[in-house]
Amino acid sequence: MVNKNRMNRIAAAMAAAALVSVAVPAATAQAATAARIDLKVLVVDDGGSSVEAITAELRDTGVPYTRVQLGSSGRPVIDAGFLSDTVDGRPRAKYQGVVLPNENPFGEGSAEMAALTAYETTYGIRQVDAYTWAHPGVGLEYTDNGGYSGQLDGTQAAVTAAGKAGPFAYLGGQVAFEDNSALVPESYGFMGKPRTGYTSYLDAPVGSGRASLVGEYTHDGRSELVVTFGYNQYQQQFRLLARGIVDWLTQGVHLGQSRSYFAVHVDDVFAPDARWSKELNCTPGDYACAGGEGKESTIRMTAADAVYAAQWQQSKGFKLDMLFNAGAGEEWKTENGGTDALTAQLVADRAKYRWMNHTYTHPFLGCVQDTTTTPWTCTKNAAGAVNWMSRAEISAQIRDNNNWAAAKGITTDRTELVTGEHSGLKTLPQQGQDNPNLAGALADNGVKWAGSDNSREPAQRAVGAALTVPRHPMNVYYNTGTNAEMADEYNWIYASRADGGSGICEDNPATSTCLPAALDVNTGYLNYIVPQEARTALRHVLANDPRPHYVHQSNLAEDRTLYPVLNQVLDTYRTLYAPSAPIVNQTMKEAGVELGRRAAWDKALADGKVTAYRIGTAVTVKAPSGVVAPVTAPNGTKKQLLLGTADFGTAYAGTRSTWTQPELLQSAVTLKLPA
Repeated sequence: MVNKNRMNRIAAAMAAAALVSVAVPAATAQAATAARIDLKVLVVDDGGSSVEAITAELRDTGVPYTRVQLGSSGRPVIDAGFLSDTVDGRPRAKYQGVVLPNENPFGEGSAEMAALTAYETTYGIRQVDAYTWAHPGVGLEYTDNGGYSGQLDGTQAAVTAAGKAGPFAYLGGQVAFEDNSALVPESYGFMGKPRTGYTSYLDAPVGSGRASLVGEYTHDGRSELVVTFGYNQYQQQFRLLARGIVDWLTQGVHLGQSRSYFAVHVDDVFAPDARWSKELNCTPGDYACAGGEGKESTIRMTAADAVYAAQWQQSKGFKLDMLFNAGAGEEWKTENGGTDALTAQLVADRAKYRWMNHTYTHPFLGCVQDTTTTPWTCTKNAAGAVNWMSRAEISAQIRDNNNWAAAKGITTDRTELVTGEHSGLKTLPQQGQDNPNLAGALADNGVKWAGSDNSREPAQRAVGAALTVPRHPMNVYYNTGTNAEMADEYNWIYASRADGGSGICEDNPATSTCLPAALDVNTGYLNYIVPQEARTALRHVLANDPRPHYVHQSNLAEDRTLYPVLNQVLDTYRTLYAPSAPIVNQTMKEAGVELGRRAAWDKALADGKVTAYRIGTAVTVKAPSGVVAPVTAPNGTKKQLLLGTADFGTAYAGTRSTWTQPELLQSAVTLKLPA
């Protein structure tokens, strides 16, 4: 049997040898103040998931970084010249923070580690040890002295008082490690007792005491953020800590910004949705449902469902976006006695929602479809050219819906549109291009933002003068009104043939995983599907992702299947985060603007056209003309105006941040940090 504690001590001795102190210039406050420190992070990458997770956080929030890949034979040598130089007679630190795989990834006696140590000491630069183990070299006792090493699945960790007063003040306090499967180990790590110089920010129970998982180790004029567990960029425990890691590393001043976004579009409002058939395992009334003729059934909200939606919004402090098809509603009214209590109720409550155009009758706006074949195809004329819905027909669908809303006193932003099924946009494999008449119809009606399906097109793109806004589909099916119907259709898609499913999961193992067993249709939705879908949506919320989610009006009807998912997302978030970091519930236009700014910013960074640095308490940011820069800074930061100053940014999660650009007659953004 291997003695793990003995192995740990041997490793500690080796690490200590690698960190033999070297002669470095004495760090002084005056030297650090006089230096120019560029707002960029150095990432030393060993190919592990922990460094990749931090790199993803930098990338996705707009923080510039340089990555040095340890395994690359052509990588640069990290020496004094790589780390610093002189610009305009002033010492320059090229990086404001350093991310390492561990406290010393270069090996014993490394000149590169010595150079980094000297650099960090001279300029007051911080270092993150992405994943290491508990030992005195990082300010912790060995795990055999009141600590722990092993699997961490389900561990209930907590932010310490120092963490709440420091980099993790935006958290509510609890950080639970994911435990999504009893069959798969998901997390491994170490917990150690702090030694002198170590301040714990995140700890967990060990025996009768507690031991650290994340903390700051201050020694020899340097500061390291020590993380003693492994993780990847998607795990909730990392997502909760990611913001604080970056803020700690950059000392609260960096390019880039982050928010927790969540918006939910309810498609097909006023229209009925077709219902799934448990007997036929398809949806009568929709395309390709053999044997469904005459067995059609629909799902549509009632006035009581509308009352409930308004009450739910108020109780949760969260606004839904109602994407409406007025003409489909008028058709339903005509076919059902000429009265429509649902529409009357929603119109009466119109000010309680955000409204968006979803076209008048929800037709397919792309090519003219031939649905006699499976899959459907685009019809062609005698010359072999594709038949397209005309510009006039598309324009009428947009215009008539807007006019109906205006007549009812419903306020819409006419620059926003989501077409039925995102039609008109390319639909692979049958329709490999946008309807060539779509861009003109959008322009005719002043549409600047067109919703698209994120599962098909995750990147924003142009459609004529408009831009797409990718939307996340939620796994709450449009053609189900009850929990049992949801579980039944889910089983058909995700259960094996042996368990009564379609076998789609078996035939497509790269994109789908079969259920270990079919769900109980009476309990499966609430017990299995809801937690899964809430976890997926929450992952988007925690990942600085502004893309909205979408569902359908049928999910607010009958069993009201959507609410358990939304309740779990909102309630969990508000438990995990402090009030200083609220969910940002954007309009689709706002999401589109955010995505567009990010694309321009990322391009400017990739082209090397951004210059940003800090000298003492002054921050300067220069970007190409027309490019707006995301910047995060501490509370109390001021922005230099042509005459005087103004408070910088918007308060969020304990800092201030915003997209900013030079004022009139200025060539750069200039910020004054608090003393």
